[in-house]
Amino acid sequence: MGNASAYIVTGGAGFVGSNLVARLLQNEPGARVVVVDDFSSGSYANLVEMCRRHGQRAFSGEVLASGCDEIDWETLIEDTSPLAVFHLAAITDTTVADERRMIEQNSEAFRPILGACLHTATRLVYASSAATYGTPEEASERKAFPIDAAGCPNNVYGFSKWLMECDHRAWAEAHREEVGQAPWVVGLRYFNVFGPGESRKGRMASMSYQLWAQIHAGGRPRLFRDGTQARDQVHVDDVVGCTLAAAGLGEKKRPVPGIYNVGSGTATPFGSVAEAVRRGCGLGVDERPVEFFDMPESIRAFYQDYTCADLSATKSGLGFVPSIDPIEGVEAYARWLCASSRRN
Repeated sequence: MGNASAYIVTGGAGFVGSNLVARLLQNEPGARVVVVDDFSSGSYANLVEMCRRHGQRAFSGEVLASGCDEIDWETLIEDTSPLAVFHLAAITDTTVADERRMIEQNSEAFRPILGACLHTATRLVYASSAATYGTPEEASERKAFPIDAAGCPNNVYGFSKWLMECDHRAWAEAHREEVGQAPWVVGLRYFNVFGPGESRKGRMASMSYQLWAQIHAGGRPRLFRDGTQARDQVHVDDVVGCTLAAAGLGEKKRPVPGIYNVGSGTATPFGSVAEAVRRGCGLGVDERPVEFFDMPESIRAFYQDYTCADLSATKSGLGFVPSIDPIEGVEAYARWLCASSRRN
């Protein structure tokens, strides 16, 4: 490998992970990329397809088919000497009610990775979530969520991500007191990510994909009544770009460690998402209009009607600004899905 960089990506066979792996291989031909994934929700096919999408003839990395809790992280890091570890592996199904399993897999499995990266002075970027916000005051006021508004999640998934952030803050402070500077650890609160590579996520795929699938199956796109709910929809290519920037692989070579929002900075109404999908599918104005239905009470208890990322800290600390307009991105994505389905 010579002087080629090395990277470790947990959850690298998943949606965001496979796109990140493909971008690393695209940006640095010859880089050593080690994927750690237990394949409970990821798939080899994501790696194959996303590498092709990003101009790679074939996936050329390495795969460790293991859960994060099965890895000796200090040994793996010492053997690999990665420039950065990207920790994206997690249970991402927000409807999972098994609190012990969620916290064990998401929160507790993070600590050995965090400790090993601090001990070896390795850059660490990990996926947190907008679910850490729950329903802050800003939601009722329809304002962007600042970083300090988080901490009261509506479900155990969001709580598990919040616990990861708590460990990050506590360990970083101890490291700062011991070493004199903050460690290179960045937590990224992903908002609603959509785009190529999510077809195997099942019910946890984005709204854009779900609406496209309904139309592709011959039906009408369906939304909870009345379609005015709005969330920050962010294209996976922007998410990957910000994730790379957090590791110093963007325009800013020394990003500021900390916790940041990753979104488009815009709350897009669900009705607007549905119309963008319909246009991308080539439907006429009156062709298969949106069908509205009542939200089940079981979902209402933890549902986020509104989310929007305040990106001011992301711009200053990471030097990253999203480049894909959500509506334009959704429409283009629907066209891509239609074209992909015809090829298959």
